[in-house]
Amino acid sequence: MKKVILLFLFAIVSTYAQDSSEMVSFEGKIANRNSDSIVVSSGRNFGKTIKLNKKGEFKDAFEIPAAGLFQIFDGTEATLVYLKSGYNLKLTMDAKKFDESIVYSGNGSKENNYLAKKALSDEAFGIVAEDLMKEDQAGFTRGLNKKKESDLANLSSADIDADLVALLNPMIEQDAKMFAQYYGQKLEASKMAGTPFPSFSFENHKGGMSKISDFKGKLVYIDVWATWCGPCRAEIPFLKKAEEKYKGKNIEFVSISIDSKKDYDKWKKFVVDKKLGGVQLIAENDWNSDLVKALKISGIPRFILVDVEGNIMIADAPRPSSDAFNSTLDELLSY
Repeated sequence: MKKVILLFLFAIVSTYAQDSSEMVSFEGKIANRNSDSIVVSSGRNFGKTIKLNKKGEFKDAFEIPAAGLFQIFDGTEATLVYLKSGYNLKLTMDAKKFDESIVYSGNGSKENNYLAKKALSDEAFGIVAEDLMKEDQAGFTRGLNKKKESDLANLSSADIDADLVALLNPMIEQDAKMFAQYYGQKLEASKMAGTPFPSFSFENHKGGMSKISDFKGKLVYIDVWATWCGPCRAEIPFLKKAEEKYKGKNIEFVSISIDSKKDYDKWKKFVVDKKLGGVQLIAENDWNSDLVKALKISGIPRFILVDVEGNIMIADAPRPSSDAFNSTLDELLSY
């Protein structure tokens, strides 16, 4: 659920932008680092890779396209940071604890410690939301409204930059709307269980056309994704581990890209450069594809589990990075 919350936030990070370039300084130390760099980004418009030394330390000064919210990705997990001209931020974090360990100091620390605290609150709500998903729509709506009202009250009383407050107010409202959409998606997905997976044909990266029915007799774990989707790319390392773990088992891993026609060559190259495994397919017409419409997909990545008879088992399956993923597959493949 944490990744779902982050997906909602990242989807609107680049929506609230100003028209100026601003310089910031950013340094820190990450214990138990997950990689040798971090990436600071905002939608498709900005990306800055900062190298870490052997001690997990980094220091850089760089120009951002505008003051606002950015994503920090350490190769495994991600969080939001607020950057503004003149900020001189210092981050300390233990990657094994991640959100629980994030502390900022320096100019801009008050705003970013607020965001770190809010991330913990959002993560805690994610646990509650799993139970809310099991309730009827009225019960879910009551729980969601309570969370929204609490967030707005906390923001109103917070002593932070007025520009950040102006960014977060509409985002909190938008978060609630996206959660409601997610609930609706879950509800629709539950109705698909036991129905045949649509018999659409997709171009195969290795050549020719393929259908999911080609893999009848095996479990099929499907990843609907796109090269431009940050949360999709974040799942790739976990998907690769899963492919290795379940190698030789009665399961096929199939990735279906919904990249647009203009990004077709980018998809072809991405599969090769990133050495993606499994079966790599691409759907026509991106968000207007028959696949997206038939499965009522409103956000990606979306994972689907198809049984050996070619019927949808779980239309909104656990992500490779989730604890539920391994337990689900272990149980299904234990025979």
